[in-house]
Amino acid sequence: MIVHKEQWAGIPLLHVYKEEMKQDAPIVIFLHGFMSAKEHNLHYAYNLVEKGVRVILPDAYMHGERSQNLLESEMKLIFWQIVLKYVEEVDVLYKALKEQGFNGDIGVMGTSMGGITTTGCLKKYDWIKVAGVLMGAVSYTEMAQFQLKEMEEQGTQIPMTEQQRQAIMETLEHYNVTSNAAIFERVPVIFWHGQKDPVVPFQMTYPFYELLVQQGKDKHVHYIEDEKAGHAVSRDGVLAVTAWVAQHLA
Repeated sequence: MIVHKEQWAGIPLLHVYKEEMKQDAPIVIFLHGFMSAKEHNLHYAYNLVEKGVRVILPDAYMHGERSQNLLESEMKLIFWQIVLKYVEEVDVLYKALKEQGFNGDIGVMGTSMGGITTTGCLKKYDWIKVAGVLMGAVSYTEMAQFQLKEMEEQGTQIPMTEQQRQAIMETLEHYNVTSNAAIFERVPVIFWHGQKDPVVPFQMTYPFYELLVQQGKDKHVHYIEDEKAGHAVSRDGVLAVTAWVAQHLA
């Protein structure tokens, strides 16, 4: 297995693959979480590559090699700026893959902020063949409202007028995958979420999944809920999600 440190269009990343892989091998763009970095998720890449999937792990804006050493409290205030940049750069990586002659089917998956980014990508890009959403959220506006309420309850000063807040919500609304459930009839998607998650609550995905089931739009959707888990994916979760994504890309 080869782990190659590269930079595509100014984005630092790890390219993980086996030497015998061809240009048409399936590919996953794996997106890390808030305050994490590309190298912290190599266990996902290992499991995917072992199943014949090439993996690209980029550093998100302001993370990893791109860090500007801001405090976590400062990073929280630009969380959605980071997410929207992440969504944009996923398409940059897709185009870079094509330019380099990689023509396998491409999936996107991620944890926490990476899972949130994945749903925004589902809303924006029709080239995604499979998606994995671990501890993510299907509504950007609902998640942003939860975060703002939590910060206010903690006494955090939010340097934002009511008009600015409304403008941000209007921007984020365009990324709500909840407004286009038909995507889930076309793209196989797996969700993993812990019921006790305090950071990205279980309610950020499960009610929407229940709605898909009620509407009969869950044929290509699989949901794994962990009754005991908080904001961390279990080993069983990692193995199950990587196996499912690899199977649906094959």
